[in-house]
Amino acid sequence: MAGSNETAAITVAAAAPTHPGGWPAWPAYALIDDLLPTLERWSASGRRYALATLIDVVGSSPRPVGSEMAVSESGDMVGYVSGGCVEAAVAAEALAVLADGKPRLLDYGAGSPVLDVQLSCGGRIRILVRAVGADYAARLRRARNERQTLAVITDLQSGAVTFDDARIEAGLQAQRYVRHQLTPLRLILVGGDPIVLALLQLAPIFGIETVLLRPRGPEVADDAPYEPQLYDRRGIDAALADLHVDSRCAIYTLSHDADTDHAVLTAALRSKAYCIGALGSRRKAQTRIERLRGEGFDEAALARLRTPAGLNIGARTPQEIALSIVGELIAERRAD
Repeated sequence: MAGSNETAAITVAAAAPTHPGGWPAWPAYALIDDLLPTLERWSASGRRYALATLIDVVGSSPRPVGSEMAVSESGDMVGYVSGGCVEAAVAAEALAVLADGKPRLLDYGAGSPVLDVQLSCGGRIRILVRAVGADYAARLRRARNERQTLAVITDLQSGAVTFDDARIEAGLQAQRYVRHQLTPLRLILVGGDPIVLALLQLAPIFGIETVLLRPRGPEVADDAPYEPQLYDRRGIDAALADLHVDSRCAIYTLSHDADTDHAVLTAALRSKAYCIGALGSRRKAQTRIERLRGEGFDEAALARLRTPAGLNIGARTPQEIALSIVGELIAERRAD
């Protein structure tokens, strides 16, 4: 396997002890893919924790390289690195890391030295477990707030973690492992209809941030059903002028107004947005495309446009249409 020459400071797991607090009957920990909010809570309360990162896969694996789980000193955990085959063993090793301060490189699956932990997928995985400092979560939060992709670099011998920009290649490299901490996907919505509300409800479940532009819309009040992370009720031109759009952003207009849709799509096609969509029938979509073509957009630019918006799943209700759009965002997402 790649990078198999472990240093003396790294201990390879040799058994699969049970979770000290008893293993949860329902794996709710695996429903949380974004660990940062939990890490922030643990840090704020002074709780120490260890991070386990899937750093290498041979053959099949239910989780991609870079997947993480965290285990606090009290045995609480969040995230997952396999399909449930090794999490109990990894949690116990994480507690051992917190006890002695030494990082572990765990090796499970076909051909590994841990015969009593095999993977149902038949593959082999390696997992790096190390303790991180109290400032770890704060550094990730700062990068996220700045929409900055961050390289998280772990020294395999000491377990020390440092940070750099994302120009460093990710992966297992000699005596270190580099993981890119990506900014969350962001969905910028224009409109205020029931589909917008359904998207504001559904998108965050998948870790997608939401921004709502609703010209002359109501003030966000405590009784608003679903609130976006950012809300702008100014005129569309002013809102678009101040909008920061990077390659992890998607822009969808559901305004039911042809001029507003056109203004949004014009700005979106000139931006770095990775996915651009507009609600409407196929007839309206063709009219919309012809108008954009008249503005000088070529076929390559127009090919970025998803109209009618969403995957074709036969959606009818606001919730179903929202699901089709979220599916499109996931299908089209970019890794940079």
